Amino acid sequence: MNQKKHPVLTTCPVCKHELNVVKLHCEHCDTELTGTFSLSKFNYLETEKLYFIEIFVKNRGNIKTIEKELNISYPTVKKMLDEVIVGLGYSVEPDDDEELIKDKENKKDLKNQIKQTILESIEKGQMTVNEALEALKKNK
Repeated sequence: MNQKKHPVLTTCPVCKHELNVVKLHCEHCDTELTGTFSLSKFNYLETEKLYFIEIFVKNRGNIKTIEKELNISYPTVKKMLDEVIVGLGYSVEPDDDEELIKDKENKKDLKNQIKQTILESIEKGQMTVNEALEALKKNK
């Protein structure tokens, strides 16, 4: 009795509510158990998210290795991890990495604005090239 096995359905295809497992069967001895059985939180995740978890665990959470294996970027790894966390019923708080990235982007924008202002000051004759070089050195 080697029938093709399908993943357990967790949502009713008609009304979209959660399904319960009420029967278990042993293929070896033909024993059957009936009742109400619970499923793991992982059973309710999409196949793509389960695959991501498998790769994540296999690589011991090393994001660089996960990026290479799945051929995706760091932000995509973080996004998928956040989706798994939410899928398991937890909330996701912004992490320090996101704040650092935003902070670096803001600093870069500010530095670019300062450089642009210095260049405009040279064009208008409000600043000499030597003064501009000094200002740029302070802005590093």
